[in-house]
Amino acid sequence: MNTASDLLEAFLLTLLAGLSTGIGGAFVFFAKTIDRRLLCVSLGLSAGVMIYVSLVEILHESAAMLSEVYGDKTGMLYAMLSFFGGILLIAVIDKLIPCEENPHEMSCQVRPGAEDSRLKRTGLLTALTIAIHNFPEGMASFVSATQSMRLAIPIIVAIAIHNIPEGISIAMPIFYATGSRRIAMRYSLLAGLAEPLGALATYLVLLPFMSPVLQGVLFGVVAGIMVFISLDELLPSAQLYGEHHLSMYGLVLGMAVMALSLWLFV
Repeated sequence: MNTASDLLEAFLLTLLAGLSTGIGGAFVFFAKTIDRRLLCVSLGLSAGVMIYVSLVEILHESAAMLSEVYGDKTGMLYAMLSFFGGILLIAVIDKLIPCEENPHEMSCQVRPGAEDSRLKRTGLLTALTIAIHNFPEGMASFVSATQSMRLAIPIIVAIAIHNIPEGISIAMPIFYATGSRRIAMRYSLLAGLAEPLGALATYLVLLPFMSPVLQGVLFGVVAGIMVFISLDELLPSAQLYGEHHLSMYGLVLGMAVMALSLWLFV
């Protein structure tokens, strides 16, 4: 059972991850200082952390919790269904957003040089789309933080890292369209608030009904969400910002960091 301080800590960590979009938004004040190679490696590292912890630890926890109730074979089946259910959830969200409005569809991004009204619209739609994506990320962060800080800290750090370029993708078109750095950063911060809203929804709707079965299902869903985000969003974004090999180096480094952190706390 989580105490009030545990829940507050989980919510604050989720809020911190969401507000990291504001760090990306702040780049409009220092637009010429963005190091694309560092951004590429950071996104790869974030993907590596999320993929490794999802497949090695979180999915295992899901299967263990469900197996205690349903037995090994059925428990493993429900964990796998939960995992692919999480993937389906994010895939449906992506599918419902038109390609040309979705910042996670790299082939359809609007490039600099469009007219101001188009740029502003692009920035606002990007903010809305990222807010929709951030909502289940907030749920994932909150659920992991209420169950195990050992798992939650690297997950939240990884989500915070990948929220930074999302903040950039919101702020830059709005800044170029309006000329206002403050307005651009404001929309970046607002998009990030969807993560603590996801945490709040989880607390209000799911936490009163929490049980080992629901915990196991949620862990499976969280693992699926994070693997899909990593493969569909983080790695393509990393390769957009820099060399393919740099993103792979970041990916392997992220896996190694996550493996080491799990080993140290065994």
